[in-house]
Amino acid sequence: MTATDPHSGLAVEVRDLRKSYGEVEAVRGVSLEVTRGEVFCLLGPNGAGKTTIVEILEGYRTRTGGEAQVLGLDPAENRRELRERVGIVLQQCGVQSDLTVAELVEMYGRYHARSRPVDEVIELVELVEKRDVRAKKLSGGQRRRLDLALALVGDPDLIFLDEPTTGFDPAARRQAWSTIQSLCDLGKTVFLTTHYMDEAQHLASRVAVMNAGQIIATGRPDELGGRDLRPAEIRFGLPAGFSLADLPEVPAQERSAEDGRVLVLTTEPVPAAQRITTWALERGVELERFSVSQPTLEDIYLELTGSGDHGHEAPEAAR
Repeated sequence: MTATDPHSGLAVEVRDLRKSYGEVEAVRGVSLEVTRGEVFCLLGPNGAGKTTIVEILEGYRTRTGGEAQVLGLDPAENRRELRERVGIVLQQCGVQSDLTVAELVEMYGRYHARSRPVDEVIELVELVEKRDVRAKKLSGGQRRRLDLALALVGDPDLIFLDEPTTGFDPAARRQAWSTIQSLCDLGKTVFLTTHYMDEAQHLASRVAVMNAGQIIATGRPDELGGRDLRPAEIRFGLPAGFSLADLPEVPAQERSAEDGRVLVLTTEPVPAAQRITTWALERGVELERFSVSQPTLEDIYLELTGSGDHGHEAPEAAR
């Protein structure tokens, strides 16, 4: 692989990446591309090799084989230069807890050749009201936003976020999502790893699923694993006095009824639902718990990775 042009459309380019620990292959021939300005999400069970890939791209771990370019640089050979252009938020970050938010952001800014204004960064991560509060007094969610501020103060082109909302309550997670989305407005590229399917669905431009050291599927969240082609499910309670045969003809791959609940599988959910509800209205009957749904990203993820069978377990460092 030739060196990626630093001004090209790719922020990350990986070809046949491999990493072994003794006889255990934690990463087995992974290839991927991340376009500048997108949020790229890497999903996979523990031991799949996600963290190993991220650490190789960050320059903290050496690869056994294959090629990698990050912002046009080989992370194994250009660590110092790369650190000026990359921001990193690890699963656990340690900071000087007796310093205030503003003091920490200012101090970390001095480590970089270029830096964003302190107040601008604090506003970006929604910590204005905590500007003069010591780090040890912050909540868990506020600490993670501080971690993000410290990664952003050097004005990086690419930001690695490793499980950024683990342990957050729902409100804090939503705030973090808002902050991450604001990075895209600044033209930043985000490489995200997460266990949360709703997080990937909400944030990611594209998703790659890893299992046992390999990427097994890549695509937009709404099309991963053919999700956009899967039939929708229409479910409702069968009205009293009616049978499945009494229902109207609808475009469907399957119709069934069990314990008084009807299931209709269809690739045309809008006309199918319209005909069923019109039929019910004309007869003045209720369709209890009527719902229309399609396979979720989590459904596809579980199908792709299997029910708990993740192959060999990689060493802790590979996770």
